[in-house]
Amino acid sequence: MIWLTWRQHRPQILLTAAFLAALGLLLLGSAVEARLYLAEHAPPGCPGAATACGDLAVGLAERYDAVYSVFGWMPLVLPALIGAFWGAPLLGREYERGTHRLAWTQSVPPWRWLAVKLAVLGGAVVAGGLVLSLMVSLWRPVFRDGIDSAFGNIGVFNMVGVAPAAWWLYAFALGTLAGAVFRRTLPAMALVVAGVAATMFALFALSDHYAEPVRAELTGAVVLDDPDARLVRAAWVEPSGAEVAGPAAAACPRRVDTGRSGRNTDAWHACLFAEGYRFAVYYHPPARFWRFQWTEAAILLTASVAFGGLAARRVLRRAGG
Repeated sequence: MIWLTWRQHRPQILLTAAFLAALGLLLLGSAVEARLYLAEHAPPGCPGAATACGDLAVGLAERYDAVYSVFGWMPLVLPALIGAFWGAPLLGREYERGTHRLAWTQSVPPWRWLAVKLAVLGGAVVAGGLVLSLMVSLWRPVFRDGIDSAFGNIGVFNMVGVAPAAWWLYAFALGTLAGAVFRRTLPAMALVVAGVAATMFALFALSDHYAEPVRAELTGAVVLDDPDARLVRAAWVEPSGAEVAGPAAAACPRRVDTGRSGRNTDAWHACLFAEGYRFAVYYHPPARFWRFQWTEAAILLTASVAFGGLAARRVLRRAGG
């Protein structure tokens, strides 16, 4: 069965391996070239908080804008592709071609046929996701100013750690279930793309509740010092200690002057702090990276097992009937 699985799904396996190799070469080439660029253009003291370091980060982002664009779409596109081209055809194509009648009447029973396919292909999908995570983790430090944080940026978060493997497995299981339900490949592929997108947005909203957020009161700024933190919400705190959505209009009149809005906002903030207001920020610190990684992976793994079980139940019921 393992040999048969390889023979039947060789195109997807080889194509995915080739894609990962090409992506690895792209990341490696851009990282090497970026290191040379930084060595030649970085002023003394960079990376750091100096203005020149910020200008260097902007220049690096402009220079590698195409690489950033490719990276920005990968967290959503890659799981969708795995589900569409690995999961959806697994059963959908068998039903379309009618080959399930032959495959499930041989010496290998249907449950074993499906178990081996799910185990082998699911293991390959997880391995591919972990390889992607490793490549991105090795590549990111060179572009840390352009790619942003690994925790506060949800796109980067889904490309490192165990998240890629969990997302790929989830998409594969969803595609398998869709193929079993629709018995057609194209509708199953469409469902996978929509399902992965919907799940990603749902978990993004749910992730704020993976842990109780930390509360910090700021008295001189409205931005946390740690750019890697994941902001949940913010509120103003009156001198009395009550939290409000916005300060009273009489506390500090806010001027609106076109062309100087940033400077006027800074002056308004300074006035509020002088009047005794504080700015409360609820956030998740970067130290929770692995807690959030394993929580999200557990959710996706549970869903994957459920999808696989439902697909198996549907297949075996039809095979028995």
